[in-house]
Amino acid sequence: MEMKETNQAAEVIQQLIQWAEHQTSVRAMLLTGSRANSNTQADVFSDYDVILVVPDIHPFFEDRSWLQDFGEVLVVYWDPIHPAPNYGIEQVANVIQFADGLHIDFQVWPIELMRLIAKESVLPADLDIGYSILVDKDHLTDGMQTPTYSAYIPEPPTEEIFQKVIEDFFSDVPYVAKCLWRDELIPIKWCLDYDMKHNFLRQMLEWRMELDQNWSVPAGNLGRGLKKKLPPRIWTELERTYAAGGIEENWDALFRTINLFREVGIEVAECLGYTYPLEMDQRITAYAQSVKNYNRESRP
Repeated sequence: MEMKETNQAAEVIQQLIQWAEHQTSVRAMLLTGSRANSNTQADVFSDYDVILVVPDIHPFFEDRSWLQDFGEVLVVYWDPIHPAPNYGIEQVANVIQFADGLHIDFQVWPIELMRLIAKESVLPADLDIGYSILVDKDHLTDGMQTPTYSAYIPEPPTEEIFQKVIEDFFSDVPYVAKCLWRDELIPIKWCLDYDMKHNFLRQMLEWRMELDQNWSVPAGNLGRGLKKKLPPRIWTELERTYAAGGIEENWDALFRTINLFREVGIEVAECLGYTYPLEMDQRITAYAQSVKNYNRESRP
């Protein structure tokens, strides 16, 4: 099937509005996310993040045929019904990829939740990054705060948090070295590419990015935006930390990951006036090297 030109945002939004206006049970509709934030640039694959405000969320959860009003559903994920954080009122959400390329993420809120949020002096983060009211049949959004676009902008870490990220990163190194020596690819990849890089190196890279941005830009989800905002040399070094399935390749990736973490960690520490634990780093790195050099004939 030929993919629809999903960059025709005005047509999609008009389709959403017309649909909501003809649904008696939809009392309001809001657009959020990148397509409602003037400070970000949406592209052809950007989602449409939509909030539906309804008297009862359960019919929308139980009978899902309404999704087909927007096209042929390719794949869909539904959250279970759960209480909204800080409000304790049930809500539900889904993620839908349509066959023609359209991607919509719906949140379904009860009217009560919308009324509470409209009265709040501070917007929830997902609205503070930007929203647009597409439909409001009952003035449910009257008085709602204007977005500040400051949600998800990180603050400089305390020294305790900074040191904890370093300790957690290096606590993984002996395990990765052991799995490399044993030729156990799956746990290597989980620990090296997910835990060490995604959880800890990414955090350090985001702090490094914020140093150049004066702590003024949001950290993108899962590291989105880092390539554009980090110095090119750091991004190039990050790319070199990813390897395929070979054990020797992954040994190299481990030491490149440590080297990059050290380089960025020292830069962040110097800018924040903290101390990078270089001695600990060197001892653990030396241990990993000793595991690499250990007699492989002893391997089970």
